[in-house]
Amino acid sequence: MMSNSTILDQKIKLIAGLKDVREKILNLAIRMNPEIQKAVYLGTWSVREMLAHLAGWDETNIRAVDEILRGELPSFYELSDKDWASYNAKLVSEYTRENYPDLISLVRTTHARLIEKIEDISADELWRDRGIRAKGWKVTIGRLLEAELEDEEEHYTQLNAFIKDGVIF
Repeated sequence: MMSNSTILDQKIKLIAGLKDVREKILNLAIRMNPEIQKAVYLGTWSVREMLAHLAGWDETNIRAVDEILRGELPSFYELSDKDWASYNAKLVSEYTRENYPDLISLVRTTHARLIEKIEDISADELWRDRGIRAKGWKVTIGRLLEAELEDEEEHYTQLNAFIKDGVIF
């Protein structure tokens, strides 16, 4: 069992990581010219789709936090498939915005709402085992957010590689 200060440090580190990687992604995204914003670089996704994906997962995780706090398996698990492909497609469709500044604003807003929600939860609650399992895995708020952080770090690396491959802002 971790000490309270270790759990609090883990919460602080997680929130800082989420804020940092999102800001790095947005700093790259806002500098891209319109042609580059629409260029496919990640499977079938452009930067626009990747940003919509991020906003969608913010909203998903906001709902998941409430579901976990009620002792429920987050509802998005019902839509699980290989690499979450179907769910990601749904999120991209729902959260894409034609106007790029509106999309950037949405991604900032959804993330701020998620961060605010987790800042209001005690560190102990983030990793509390409520007996919720999905395919044998323990589901906690902290683990979901760690997965989001890992996903966003991967997207930042992919976006950075795209830019280093000769993309011009």
